[in-house]
Amino acid sequence: MTHIRKAVFPVAGMGTRFLPATKTIPKEMLPLVDRPLIQYAVDEARAAGIEEFIFVTAAGKGALEDYFDTAAALEQRLTANGKTSALAALEGTRMAEGALSFVRQNNPLGLGHAVRLAKRLIGNEPFAVLLPDDVIRGPQGALSQMVAAHASHRGHMVATMDVPRAATSSYGILDVDQTKGRLALARGVVEKPRPENAPSTNAIVGRYILEPSIFDRLANIGPGAGGELQLTDAISADLKSVGVTGYRFEGERFDCGSVQGFVQATVAFALDRTDLHGELSGFLDGRTKPMACAA
Repeated sequence: MTHIRKAVFPVAGMGTRFLPATKTIPKEMLPLVDRPLIQYAVDEARAAGIEEFIFVTAAGKGALEDYFDTAAALEQRLTANGKTSALAALEGTRMAEGALSFVRQNNPLGLGHAVRLAKRLIGNEPFAVLLPDDVIRGPQGALSQMVAAHASHRGHMVATMDVPRAATSSYGILDVDQTKGRLALARGVVEKPRPENAPSTNAIVGRYILEPSIFDRLANIGPGAGGELQLTDAISADLKSVGVTGYRFEGERFDCGSVQGFVQATVAFALDRTDLHGELSGFLDGRTKPMACAA
């Protein structure tokens, strides 16, 4: 049994960078190879021992609810036709009764606001937050790595990676006090600092393990960067009470909130597949070699 049983998935964004595709399809339902983005986050959470899944949604996200529901007619048809492999592919979309909850975020007031809406369902226990836009490919799920570390190093924990200094204005950045292996003990967190003002290049990406005290901080902070309620501001405000640790996960992160990152992730995950690797590699070689020669 893991000590982290619940996870929050903020999925209320409009996905405007993927228009027109996201005009009728939630961004989280866009397929990365043959699974939607949200499935990667849910599978990572399951592997870490998560038992309760809380989606913070918005209008137009009904496809997310339907995706994790039972498709009785489809399954009956597949069974009747002997489509056992297709039936097996649906296994990951099934949730135990009562394991999935939905909370509506009516106004886009920031990540901190989205997390705050889950307070009633979280109660008084530590919990995880996973941003489906951040897809992490590695030998073990990033959240599983963090849960293991958090068991002996409590407080707020954020997933981190090193970024170029020029990119620090796009991330929450840790002000690092000391480093112990993959752990970085923080003395502060700065949201999207200018590169010249960034205290480090240790950037926060979309995996968090938070103590329930975060809800009190979220209730008492005002708007931050971009006029939104920033989760990093609440984490920073709680630093002296419970401590904040960055965890440098083992793996490769793809920003699937951008078209470039989504395409890169599609190629990387497709190349991992034995049934796709050979033909795709040949296709990519044929496309990239002429460009290299021309350069």
